[in-house]
Amino acid sequence: MIPLQTKPLAGAVALAFLALLAGGALFSLGFEASRDESGAFSAFDAYLWRVARFTLFQALLSTLLSVGLAIPVARALHAHQHFTGRSFILRLFALPLALPALVAVLGVTSIYGRNGLIAWGSQHLGLSFIPDIYGMTGILVAHVFFNLPLAVRLLLAGLDSIPPDYWKLSAQLGMGSGARFRLIEWPGIARTLPGIMGLVFMLCITSFTIVLTLGGGPRATTLEVAIYQALHYDFDIGRAVALTLTQLALTLTILLLFRLTGRPTEEGFSLAVRTRRYEKFGVGERFADLSLILLAFLFVVLPIAGMVVSGLAADLGRLLSERTVWRAIATSLILGSVAAFFAVLLSLALVAAREAVASGRKADGRQSLFERGLDTGASLILVVPPIIIGAGWFILLRHFADPFDFAPWMVISVNAAMAMPFAVRLLRPTWDTASARHNRLCAQLGISGWTRLALIDWPVLRRPIGVAFAFAMALSLGDLGTIALFGSDAVQTLPYLLLQRMGSYRTLDAAGLALILGVLSLGLMMLADRGSQPIAREESTP
Repeated sequence: MIPLQTKPLAGAVALAFLALLAGGALFSLGFEASRDESGAFSAFDAYLWRVARFTLFQALLSTLLSVGLAIPVARALHAHQHFTGRSFILRLFALPLALPALVAVLGVTSIYGRNGLIAWGSQHLGLSFIPDIYGMTGILVAHVFFNLPLAVRLLLAGLDSIPPDYWKLSAQLGMGSGARFRLIEWPGIARTLPGIMGLVFMLCITSFTIVLTLGGGPRATTLEVAIYQALHYDFDIGRAVALTLTQLALTLTILLLFRLTGRPTEEGFSLAVRTRRYEKFGVGERFADLSLILLAFLFVVLPIAGMVVSGLAADLGRLLSERTVWRAIATSLILGSVAAFFAVLLSLALVAAREAVASGRKADGRQSLFERGLDTGASLILVVPPIIIGAGWFILLRHFADPFDFAPWMVISVNAAMAMPFAVRLLRPTWDTASARHNRLCAQLGISGWTRLALIDWPVLRRPIGVAFAFAMALSLGDLGTIALFGSDAVQTLPYLLLQRMGSYRTLDAAGLALILGVLSLGLMMLADRGSQPIAREESTP
C-alpha cells in the first residue's frame, strides 16, 4: 500500500498528468488562434459550418435509429426470458463494444459492401441491386451496429427495474401489448432513455474511425475527420484550429446536456438479473417478438462472421511472414502494454489519494477542491476527445521538433489517459473496501509499506489490477485517432498498418490484419470479463 503521507502527492501527480495532457492541447489551440490573426478565424467559413451540420445530423440520426430500433428488441428480449440462446445473444451484444472500430468497419463492408454478402446474393438471384455502403448510409449502418446492442442492454436495465408486482397485475388484468407498453414498460424505459440517448449521441458525434473509412468524401465528413485531413494532408493549421475549437465547443455543450438528462444505469451490463413475467403471449405476438430478436441477432452476428470469414480467406501465412506486420504487432503490443501500465498506475494513485483525503476529511463533511478533482479528474478527460488532444499537441510540438518523432510518447500518453476512467471504475470499489477493512487493523499491528502491500493488499488488488490492465490494453490496441496523426513508416501500429492497406485497396491483406487485431482485442476483453465476475461476487459478500 502506498504510504499514507505520499498518497495525496501521488494523486496530485496523476491529476497533473491529465491536466498537462488536456491543458497543453487546449493552450496550443488557443495560442495558435491568438497569434494567427487571419488564418484560424478566416477558417470559420461555409465549409466548417457544413461539416458541423453534418456532424450533428449524422449523430442525431444514428442515435434515433440505434435507440428507436433497440426499444422493441429490448421489449422482446425482456418478455421472453427463457428461450434457448438468450444468454448467448446478450453476450454477443457485448462484442461490438470490444471490437476495434476499424475491425468492425471491415466486417460491415463484408456484408453490405459492393463485394459483400448482399451484393453476392443479389447477383446470384439475378437482381441488379448493388448496395452502396460509403457515405451517410455506411456511417449509419456502422453506428447502429455498434450502438444498438449497447442500447438494448441498457434498456433491459430499465425494464428490470420495474417492480415484479406490476407484471403480476398486468397478467391478472389481461393487458394487451399496447396497454402493457403504455402503462408498465414505457415508464421504466423513460427513466433511462434520456441518458442512453445522450450516451449514444456522444459516441456518434465523436466517431472518428467509422467516418474516416466509410464517409465517402467531403459531403460525408465530420469535424474530427476534417481535423485529421487538415493536419495530415493539407497541413492547414488555421483550419485545424478552427475545426478543433468547434468540435470542443460541441462536445462540451453536449456533455452539459447529457449531465442534465442523467446517466444510464450500470445494471445494463448484467446478465444475471431476470424478472419473472406472468403473461401468456399469443402466437402472433410471440412470432413477432422472436422475429425481432432474430433480425437483431443477424444484424450483429453477420458482420462479425463476415470479418472472420474474410480474414480466414486472406493469405495469413504470407501476412505473418512479413516483417512489417510483425513490427506493427510488436509496436501495438508494446505501446498498448506501456499505456495500460501507466493507466493502472495513475488510476491507483488517484484512488489511493481519494481514499486518504476522504478519511481525513473535516467534521463538516465538505469535499475540498482537491478531493473533488481526485473524484472526477479521470472522467473529465473524456470531455476532450483524443483527436483534439492529438491535434493540439501536434500543433504545439511542431514549434520545437518534428511531431512524428514523438509518436510513441503521444500514443502512450493519450491511450493511458483515455483508459483511466475505466480503470478507476474497476479499481475504486476493491480499494475502498480493502481500506475500510484493513486500515485500522494494520495501524494497530504496525503493518505498513511494502510489508502491507505484499501480505495484505496485493492478494486483494491483483485481480482488479489485472482486469484493469487487460481492459486498458485492449482499448489501446484498437486506437486509431492518435496514431492516425502521429503515425509514419517509422512508427506503425496494427490499426495504422490496416488503414494503410485499406487505403491502397489491398482488401484481403486488410481483412487478415483485421482478424489478427480482432483476436488480440477480443482475447484481452474476454480476460477482463472473466476476471471481473469474481470481483463482483467478492464485493457482494459481507
